[in-house]
This record gives sequence, C-alpha cells and structure tokens, in this order.
Amino acid sequence: MKLLKLSNGRISPALEASLQEVSLSEWRENPTAHADATALVISNDASLVDIAQDISGFDVIILEFPQFKDGRAYSQARLLRERLSYTGEIRARGGVLRDQLLFMTRCGFNAFEFDDVGAAEEALREFTFAYQPAADSAAPIWRQRLAHARAA
Repeated sequence: MKLLKLSNGRISPALEASLQEVSLSEWRENPTAHADATALVISNDASLVDIAQDISGFDVIILEFPQFKDGRAYSQARLLRERLSYTGEIRARGGVLRDQLLFMTRCGFNAFEFDDVGAAEEALREFTFAYQPAADSAAPIWRQRLAHARAA
C-alpha cells in the first residue's frame, strides 16, 4: 500500500518515514518500554477515553479498519480531533475504499494507506457540499444557504 497524505485539500503520495509503531494494548501494559515509539496503532474497538494525556507524545496515530464496512474508526478520529484536540497525523489503515476517503477526511483523517492516487484525488473532488458539520471546517450547505439568505 502507498502512503497518501492530505495537505491543503489535495492528496498526494508521501515518502514513508520509518515509524516505531506500538499498539495501544502494548503501550498500556508498559509505556516506558515503548518510549521511542512515534506511532500509536489503535484497533477500532479500543476506547480512547483514558489516553488523552498519552496521545500528544505520538507523531502519528494509526486507526485500523479491519473491514471496509466497520466504521468505528470514524468515531475514533472525530474523538481524537474534537474532544482530545490531537493535531498530528491520523492515518487510516486496512479496509480503506475510495468511496470512504472524503468522509474520512471530514472526520479528521489526513493520511491513508491506499494504492491509487488518482482515484483518491477524484474521490475528494466528487462532492462539493457537506450536509452536516464534522471535524473539518467545512460549513454545511444549510448554514451557507442561511448566511446567503440573511445577506440578501
């Protein structure tokens, strides 16, 4: 899989920097043994409530999608961005499909393990309006229409 990163609304291939990965369960068992870890790998069934203090020490958080139809990692990404104020890289790994990339970016993902750069770019351009607020800063279409009506 290629590593793709989102920057300024564009997605592009990135060089894979060597990461020292540690799973959340290993980290919880013995954080001092993994002090050199730069990436935290979190399974989609893990609770993030008690790791708020720990996540700032990681450059990358990798959220796993064991199957494309299991969307629990979307909620984890939103929690990381909105409640835990994580500003680093959130990477999607596993069953990542083209049709999910836009929604992943809206939830806070900014890196993906995905093979087709062209398909990824096209997926992000496919929709121009959002219907609900999310972790990104895109104003929902109803809010844009309301602002337009007030200005008229």
